[in-house]
Amino acid sequence: MTTINQQDVVIVGAGFAGSLLAKRLAEQGLRVLVLDSGPEWNMGDLTSSQIWTRRLKWGGEIVETTGKNPFGHNFNAGWGLGGAALHHYGTWPRLQEDDFKMASRYGRGLDWPISYADLRSHYDRMQKEIGLSGDAAAEVWRPDGDPYPMPALKTFRQADVLKRGFDALGIQTAPVPAAINSVEYNGRPPCIYDGWCDAGCPIYALGGNPLTALIPDAEGHGAVFQANSTVLRILTDKSGLADGVEYIQDNARQTVQARLVIVAANPVQTPRLLLNSATDQRPQGLANSSATVGRYFMTHMLINIFGMFDEDMENHMGVSSASLISQDHYQKDLRSGTFGSYQWLVAPAVKPNDIAGFAIGRSDLIGDELDAFMKRAARGLGYMLAMGEEIPHFDNRVELAEQKDQYGMARARVVHELDKDAMALADYLVKQGKAIMKAAGATESWSPPQATAHMMGGTVMGLDPKKSVADSYGKTHDVRNLFIAGSGLFPTSGASNPTFTIAALADRSADYIMQNWSALAL
Repeated sequence: MTTINQQDVVIVGAGFAGSLLAKRLAEQGLRVLVLDSGPEWNMGDLTSSQIWTRRLKWGGEIVETTGKNPFGHNFNAGWGLGGAALHHYGTWPRLQEDDFKMASRYGRGLDWPISYADLRSHYDRMQKEIGLSGDAAAEVWRPDGDPYPMPALKTFRQADVLKRGFDALGIQTAPVPAAINSVEYNGRPPCIYDGWCDAGCPIYALGGNPLTALIPDAEGHGAVFQANSTVLRILTDKSGLADGVEYIQDNARQTVQARLVIVAANPVQTPRLLLNSATDQRPQGLANSSATVGRYFMTHMLINIFGMFDEDMENHMGVSSASLISQDHYQKDLRSGTFGSYQWLVAPAVKPNDIAGFAIGRSDLIGDELDAFMKRAARGLGYMLAMGEEIPHFDNRVELAEQKDQYGMARARVVHELDKDAMALADYLVKQGKAIMKAAGATESWSPPQATAHMMGGTVMGLDPKKSVADSYGKTHDVRNLFIAGSGLFPTSGASNPTFTIAALADRSADYIMQNWSALAL
């Protein structure tokens, strides 16, 4: 086993949170090493094709997905430098104030140990640094915050047609807030609206892709990003503090010492690593005295609504996320018989086939019938999707499977079931979506089986060390120099896409680490 030189900070995972923390800490002169199990991508590798997008999805160790409503892991997880943010769609709404106080206000789920006010300045800072397009005034539901630094993205025919349905039912919409350039920004060009955001955007218009600026900026300040490096366990000293990690690179087992360790993997791999880092002193796993590591795993319900129109919808134009957003009915207890927030994302650019193509929207058709449908849909299809909130439940979890990988590390198993509130909300959204399509002029509409989007929880933050894994800065309750970053910290999911909040939390954590470095570091 080889031991490399000591670092100030070792970060596990090169997704958005890990890349941002690497940049922030390296800017302050710390020696930072980032280890990621996937390949080393660069912007020159990105290609706008359906086959290419598959290469950016999860390519690591098998994750067992079980339970009544299995989680769609491989589509939602990233692979390689940039993580899931490399192929995410750049939809960046903020969480709402109610999302932070669900237990206090509604008697459901969990409270965050912070409020929206604690994150507002970090949301504002990150939207300026990354570059967000949007119209804050049109988002009447948006909590307080600075206006977006760029005007809204363009919309196309599909958005105009579907907006008619929302208008007819009295539901307000707004341009989508997006980490995508609508104009030249920070030397990067504007979007060309060809709908290939999930391929990484090789023209640099997708500012939310860590390869665009975060990773190069971090490297410019001395941070080192090491791909193809699978971390097996976090090492601790005799006093129980973290003092490095053990990892595999090129089939060789290595260790690196560090004064502070940050786990910024996704909400499946972070619990897996903590549980696999068990010792005789901590048989339940590292940072797990509360027995909540892996617990409260959450996702968003994804309700897809398609409609067929007798006009050219220009549905190939735009961005992968959506042209319009609606959080007009976001309030959690607004609807009788359901509970939870939701949002509509309206008029994404669509492709005909493969993972996210509209062909799988009619999986019941084959042969000539599918061919006829595809010809109609290429021009006449309208598409929108709803994201519904999932209430955190202790039994939805990430745990260690019996099977082990080639290095002897136990695999992860995700156990997931939607409760009756989530299922009722899903039914409501299907009915509302079809009503919107009809009001917009669709000749027919349908909804395929519900799917899942995003992953959150598993290492939730909280005030009580007996009921949570970390504090509001991501510092684990049990180990003062072990931090967690990313959406695994979320105590609730809300209904907003998580990347903007991941960014705000990581920015806040970086400030805290630097302000308290001497008291935190080994």
